[in-house]
Amino acid sequence: MERLQAGDKAPMFELADANENTVKLAELLQQHRVLVYFYPKAMTPGCTVQAQNLRDQKDKLAEHNVISVGISPDAPKRLAKFTERDELNFTLLSDEDHQVADQFGVWGPKKFMGKEYDGIHRISFLIEQDGTISQVFDKFKTKNHHEVVLDALNDNN
Repeated sequence: MERLQAGDKAPMFELADANENTVKLAELLQQHRVLVYFYPKAMTPGCTVQAQNLRDQKDKLAEHNVISVGISPDAPKRLAKFTERDELNFTLLSDEDHQVADQFGVWGPKKFMGKEYDGIHRISFLIEQDGTISQVFDKFKTKNHHEVVLDALNDNN
């Protein structure tokens, strides 16, 4: 698992959203900086808390011209349920074959309750409008992910 780092160019991916529309990173970057956050599974406790906090901090992120985009291996239908259930106000993308997660270097071996398996590592990337990754967030808890991101954005202003 060779993870992308700050200074690297982000892969210009295209993925389906909860409504099965194609979303292109290159198009999002024309208007905003993008916080791409990878999470393991929609509607699980940790992923729910993380998404709700990003939902609730959308305006504060917008003050830094940042929008959130969540990526998981869930099918679009599950993402639609998650979006509706939690009234999410940002885009969730489906990476069922984990091709984009592989490109970012966030798909790999994990351990949970003594079991080993391959899955998405919970890591976020702040991508500037020129496509360069400016920050990688990999040290946070699901409940304070939004605070770590906002603190970094405030420190860089």
